[in-house]
Amino acid sequence: MASPTLDSPWPSSPSDSFCGSFNIRIEGEIPDEILPVLEDPTSSVSYNHNIPKPPPPVPSKIYSWNKYFKRLSRSCSVPKETMDTWDKLFKDGYGADVYIFSEDESYIPAHFSVLSIASPVLGNFLQQSKVKNGMRYIKIPGVPYEAVYTFIRFLYSSCYEKEEMKKFVLQLLVLSHSYSVPSLKRVCIYLLEQGWLSKENVVDVLQLARNCDAPRLSLICVRMVVKDFKAISSTEGWKVMKQVNPALEQELLESVVEADSRKEERLKKKEERKVYVQLYEAMEALLHICKDGCRTIGPRDKVFRGSQVACDFPACKGLETLVRHFSSCKTRVPGGCAHCKRMWQLLELHSRICDEPDSCKVPLCRHFKEKMQQQTKKDEAKWKLLVSKVVAAKLGPISGRRASFL
Repeated sequence: MASPTLDSPWPSSPSDSFCGSFNIRIEGEIPDEILPVLEDPTSSVSYNHNIPKPPPPVPSKIYSWNKYFKRLSRSCSVPKETMDTWDKLFKDGYGADVYIFSEDESYIPAHFSVLSIASPVLGNFLQQSKVKNGMRYIKIPGVPYEAVYTFIRFLYSSCYEKEEMKKFVLQLLVLSHSYSVPSLKRVCIYLLEQGWLSKENVVDVLQLARNCDAPRLSLICVRMVVKDFKAISSTEGWKVMKQVNPALEQELLESVVEADSRKEERLKKKEERKVYVQLYEAMEALLHICKDGCRTIGPRDKVFRGSQVACDFPACKGLETLVRHFSSCKTRVPGGCAHCKRMWQLLELHSRICDEPDSCKVPLCRHFKEKMQQQTKKDEAKWKLLVSKVVAAKLGPISGRRASFL
């Protein structure tokens, strides 16, 4: 599109197109027949039959204009007709007094007052621009014509075509930040967060998000890079970023390493917690065996009925071999046999959890309670830590029934 010349069909000054329509003036004197109505009602002539009753008194509580405006703005909505009107004003360019040029020297007619209100930054540039025949000229470099058109259109009506927005969302993000248009910036960030990010553009978006003060979008980009680092690190955007911004590359590599470390730590804690849950279940099974009797092992002083169902404690099967070995082992001293040592530890762990040592049927429960008083502070601290982790593991996210002795 060619540049406008001095003999452009647009009006030579902004006032030429509006004076005929809005030149409202009050001319002449007030007629004599109107004066009596404007006189003080206390005059000799009474016009009470034509004068309406006075309005009710003003309420005692008077809201300031700012409070009223804020309350009104919360319930304000823009009808579609109003948006269409502003969109039409932009597209028709009626009464335009500004030409905005793009990179290819194409221009867009606009209005100084609208642009100044929608973007104070753009208004300052226009204020400093030269005026020729009543027209102001400004250029937005480095951005294609379609992106400039979408940007200026949004300033008028907040309208945009979805395809155009998707195609130029990165350019529009830069324009919205550079010219201080928060509403357009929010739209761009929202659309990028809602699925317009891809492996190919995430590195570019990350750099723009850092430069355009969009921390949430920046965080989403970093998470996406960390999650799919292998694929993203092979893209063209990563290669360019590696040459232009090596500091950002180093930061992303550290984020990937840190994420891997956190993942390994979570897996380690998950495995540890799994062991503590198994210990808790072993405590439940041990109490079940000694108190209620188990069909798999069974107490020595209880006879089972033929109709009794099988044990539903999964840990009983694991304890069966250990209990049978412990009952028949000839060594059976702490440190002498690995299997017996494990059984001793289970019995001591139970005694530290059990709160009924006098009536407890688990062997050596009371014995270990008495032994606790003779242990060193170091050993006591280790056992307390183990007990707290075992109890906490069962009461945490992994569900399970609580032991009857808690």
